[in-house]
Amino acid sequence: MNKKEPLFHIVKRDVLPWYKSWGIRAAAIVAALIVCGIITTITTGLNPFKVYGSFIQGAFGSGRKVWITMQNMSILLIISLALTPAFKMRFWNIGGEGQVLVGALATAACMITLGDKIPNVLLILIMTVSAILAGSVWGLIPAIFKAKWNTNETLSTLMMNYIATQLVAFFTIVWEVPKGSFTVGIINQSTNAGWLPQLFGSKYLLPIVIALLTTISMFIYLKYSKHGYEISVVGESEKTAKYVGMKTEKIIIRTMLLSGGLCGLAGLLLVGGINHTITTTINSGQGFTAVMVSWLAKFNPITMIFTSFLIIFLERGAGEISTNFGLNQSFADILTGIILFFIIGCEFFISYRIVGRKKGDK
Repeated sequence: MNKKEPLFHIVKRDVLPWYKSWGIRAAAIVAALIVCGIITTITTGLNPFKVYGSFIQGAFGSGRKVWITMQNMSILLIISLALTPAFKMRFWNIGGEGQVLVGALATAACMITLGDKIPNVLLILIMTVSAILAGSVWGLIPAIFKAKWNTNETLSTLMMNYIATQLVAFFTIVWEVPKGSFTVGIINQSTNAGWLPQLFGSKYLLPIVIALLTTISMFIYLKYSKHGYEISVVGESEKTAKYVGMKTEKIIIRTMLLSGGLCGLAGLLLVGGINHTITTTINSGQGFTAVMVSWLAKFNPITMIFTSFLIIFLERGAGEISTNFGLNQSFADILTGIILFFIIGCEFFISYRIVGRKKGDK
């Protein structure tokens, strides 16, 4: 007996033109704003347009807010770029948070122990090398286990995050100022030893410039270099890569050294250039947020500029909503979550289409 044809079924699309895929994303954002508006009106009685205005106010309400938005976006973008080579290789590096933290810890250690002992230029050079090296080592450890013994990299990189967090917590107690405060305080506040230089007199500009340079470099690396080609082949099929003579173990280790090193660079910028202190939450979970940024951008470094901007825009706007309307942060996070749900969900309709049952089919 023949089975009845289903009412509809899902079919994988051919690659859509860019304007159609972005049209679907734009429609998803509009739908998300409508849903958020309805929920806002029902639950709070507020005018949703005023709430949306606060999103813009939070990100662009003043010159300082614009600079902070761009600075936060730059850090998230660097971490997203760091994770991208591993993801393209189908190595699921969920350890960006820990790799940033150990880079930040290495930076703080150099500033505290060497701040009054060597010239500032040499100190910054040592900080940079130490942060990148620390992040690379934190990426290297799970890479070796994956390459040699095929361990689950998702679990191993995730566990490394917890180790990094506890290391930072331990040294926070060791370096706490004043004693009993459980905080390090501003490092070298009187001497500014180890503080990264300001570009053109702006304390916000350095991370932005580094993020742009990293984006261009990563785009060229992945699209036009031999290493980028090898990463793509390994990501498509590790067996094929081995068949054509590629040393997959070497590629995995090399890629994770790069991924961890860039995360360590983000840690350097956070401690040496922005916060000038070290805490377990200095990265605000951006190591995990970067996973979503990279995936939403389809591992395209240029597109990541826009996806990282979107995430930071929503985060900054959510904080402004809480302040302006006396709502707790949870409500703002709900709105942000709904918008992200629609944006992520629309990727399904970009990759697949729903085909209905034809008349006459049984």
